[in-house]
Amino acid sequence: MIYLSLLHGKDILNIEKAIPIPIEKLFDFPNHPFKVNDDKEMENMVETVKQGGIIMPLIVRQRADGNYEIISGHRRKRAGQLANLKEIPCIIRELSDDEAIIEMVDSNLQRERILPSEKAFAYKMKLEAQKHQGQRTDLTSCQVGTKLRSDEKLAENSEDSARQIQRYIRLTELIPEILELVDKEKDGIAFNPAVEISYLKEDEQYVLMNFIQFNDATPSMAQAKYLKKLSQEGRLTTEKIEEIMGEQKPNQIEKIKIKADRIQKLLPKEVVTEQQTEEFIIKCIKEHNQREERKREMSR
Repeated sequence: MIYLSLLHGKDILNIEKAIPIPIEKLFDFPNHPFKVNDDKEMENMVETVKQGGIIMPLIVRQRADGNYEIISGHRRKRAGQLANLKEIPCIIRELSDDEAIIEMVDSNLQRERILPSEKAFAYKMKLEAQKHQGQRTDLTSCQVGTKLRSDEKLAENSEDSARQIQRYIRLTELIPEILELVDKEKDGIAFNPAVEISYLKEDEQYVLMNFIQFNDATPSMAQAKYLKKLSQEGRLTTEKIEEIMGEQKPNQIEKIKIKADRIQKLLPKEVVTEQQTEEFIIKCIKEHNQREERKREMSR
């Protein structure tokens, strides 16, 4: 089968031929940062493969031992395994280690959904590869970590700005347990507080993780910034972490919710707006408290 493609940004059409390669000769890319899960999406992919095979060939490069290293297509290979395929169509490319890393990262960043941890290690790998290639990626300090002077090169195949990419790279400084919470998104640690926490020393992060596990409470942005400040000043202790994390956050204060249909029929006709309703309820509560206070005084 013949495939037309644009390689490495060149404005020429390259004719590439896909050849079938035994699945046992295909190996994952070393330290591949993108997860391959046997989830519902994989089940659907397996069914598609069973019905029509793998339409889009994998991109691979040959190893010294005669086997092949996957550049793009780890999930397709897994689907082929689960569908009991013996061979998978592949396009073989001659790539250096650094070229392979860059192409692997760029091809996988096209996915619809990417976890923060995946982006973090992918961007870090690509940055290191570009440094090896001699591209200008010298770094200077900034508030959230480091930033690229030649940011266009690193961000050219990404929807993220260079500054945001560097914030993702900061996440690689997190201990695995905290990074896993960042991947949980709504049920875990928010991205921005996680960037601040990445500046904590490893032992400080483990103390924080223990608090999170035992108290089911994640740090707010303000708490994360304060933890970072104390850590950089050398004043962050176990007691301080517990004190800071023990403070009630605004979003933890329980809000009173009243269904509108339960009180609307009890309100005077002149009470219409939300503000009027709030003032009326507060007035009633005050009058109730005053009556109760008078009762207590009379009973003394």
